[in-house]
Amino acid sequence: MTTEPKAPNPSPRARKTRTARPKPKVRMVKRAREEGDNPGTGHWRVYFLEHLIETSNISASARHAGTIPSRAYRTRKHDPLFAAAWDAALIEGYKNLEMDVLAYLRNPSPEHKMDVASAIRLLTLHRQARAQDLARDEECSEQEALEALDSMLEQMRQRAAANALEDDDAGEAGR
Repeated sequence: MTTEPKAPNPSPRARKTRTARPKPKVRMVKRAREEGDNPGTGHWRVYFLEHLIETSNISASARHAGTIPSRAYRTRKHDPLFAAAWDAALIEGYKNLEMDVLAYLRNPSPEHKMDVASAIRLLTLHRQARAQDLARDEECSEQEALEALDSMLEQMRQRAAANALEDDDAGEAGR
C-alpha cells in the first residue's frame, strides 16, 4: 500500500466543484413596511392631530407628522381612542373653517383670498353628515339633530361676534 495521495479522476463523472448557492429567500411578512411606517412610539399622532385641526387634510397632516396616510388610516381603524381624537380634530377643524369664513365675510381683505362658496358648500355637507351621525348615535330624528347643530352653531356665531366686539373695543381704547 502506498501512502501517496490519489490524483483527481479526470473522468467525465468526476465530482463537480460546488458553486455557491444563493441563500434561500426569507419569507416576507404579509405587508412590507412602508417608509414612515415604523413601530414604536406614537408621538406622530400628536403632530398629526394638531395639523389635522389646522388643515382638515389627512395627507398633509401625515406628511407633517413624518408618517404616511395609510399608517394613520390603519391606526384609526385599530385604535378607537385615536379614531375618536381624529373625529374630534376634524370637528374642530370645521369649526375653525366656519370662523375663518365668518371673519372673511365681515372683513374681506385683498391679501387673503377665499372661495366662500366652496367653503359654505363644504360646511353644509359636514353639517348634514354630523346630523346623520348625531341622529344615529342619539337615536333622534335627523331634523332634531339638525336643530341641535343649528343651535350650537348659532351659539358659536354669538361668541365670535362678542369676541370681535371686545377686540374692536380694545383697539379703540388703545388709540
